[in-house]
Amino acid sequence: MTSTTSRHWAQTVPGSTALPRVLAGDGRRDLPGHLARHGQLPDVSGSALLDAVEAAGLSGRGGAGFPTARKWRAVASGAGPAVVVGNAAEGEPASSKDHVLLTTNPHLVLDGAQVAARAVGATRVVLYAEPDAETWAVLGEALREREDDRVELIAARHAFIAGEESAVVDAVSGGPGLPRAKPPRVFERGVDGRPTLVQNVETLAHAALVAHYGPGWFRALGTDDEPGTMLLTLHGGRGRTVAEAEIGTPLVDLVDLAGAQAVLIGGYHGTWVPADAARSARLSRASLGAVGATPGAGVVVPLPRGSCGVVETARVLVYLAAQSAGQCGPCLNGLPRIALVAEALAEGRATPRDLADLRRWAGLVQRRGACAHPDGTVRLLTSALEVFEPEVQRHLAGRCSARDHRPILDGRS
Repeated sequence: MTSTTSRHWAQTVPGSTALPRVLAGDGRRDLPGHLARHGQLPDVSGSALLDAVEAAGLSGRGGAGFPTARKWRAVASGAGPAVVVGNAAEGEPASSKDHVLLTTNPHLVLDGAQVAARAVGATRVVLYAEPDAETWAVLGEALREREDDRVELIAARHAFIAGEESAVVDAVSGGPGLPRAKPPRVFERGVDGRPTLVQNVETLAHAALVAHYGPGWFRALGTDDEPGTMLLTLHGGRGRTVAEAEIGTPLVDLVDLAGAQAVLIGGYHGTWVPADAARSARLSRASLGAVGATPGAGVVVPLPRGSCGVVETARVLVYLAAQSAGQCGPCLNGLPRIALVAEALAEGRATPRDLADLRRWAGLVQRRGACAHPDGTVRLLTSALEVFEPEVQRHLAGRCSARDHRPILDGRS
């Protein structure tokens, strides 16, 4: 980063680096309110923005956690003018973070889209969002306020796999919004054959704050290896809230684990973690990796002791099997068979041979799909078979220890 750029950001650092950041506001989500909080985006070159995002250590908040600057540089080095797509499909039923961000701070996301476009040299910017009435109304008004911004608003397909980046590219290009075979990767040839950046809207909001206040300000929260904050959808008491948390925060400070037997971390493609292990874990890839999990879609769901992890997992597996694109063998044949046996196990109708088949099929579909949907599905399954192994054995004997079978996770958004 140049000294000129550093001086610019040093002059605009706000008085506080505390939470909230991307959810900060005074109740106003209009453009004048946004400008009063953050001002205009600084007039900084695309290369300086790339350097700033890299220095900030920002990683993707859509699930994969890929280094943002590396992704942006790959698009910027592509042949021809690029396309930027802000991804707010949020097909994950257990997540509400993108919806809350867009309806709370739409102009911060739009600032981030501008930052990304400048950084990668894009001539087209698209916001691909779930078309619920509130989100659509807020975004429509925000775009009308920003008359000079040429941002297209395109409705996302309401499906679990709608947010997969090749499916996003397919939809924005006028297709049905299904994952496509790779290569080429979307950063090489995406929308209309152009290099394309598909970036979750939360990541864009963080990038906007880096552009406004600089990488040093961004790194004031979080850990050295994983700086910043992230949005989480926290479940409990059969409800959910969206919160912004500093990376490195203990999980016990985020959700009530006192009455939990296990915690689902990452969403429907996430991992079940025993409650004892979750109580010692922190919100970071390094800490969660030590207990076999990742932040994923930013979903944290404690499972009460009175509920059944086998039943909960089966409900989700049935949903995920129905949500596949049906374009490859693992999705078309493997996931429905897995879901049927998981459902039989939940209902006490499975045999030890069925359980052996379930484990074998999980291995057969892994890393063989056209997209990551089979991998995420069997990740959930294999963690459940391990964490709830005593309950699995009870179900093989036709019993269930749960007192409450009301759904915690049922596939509904």
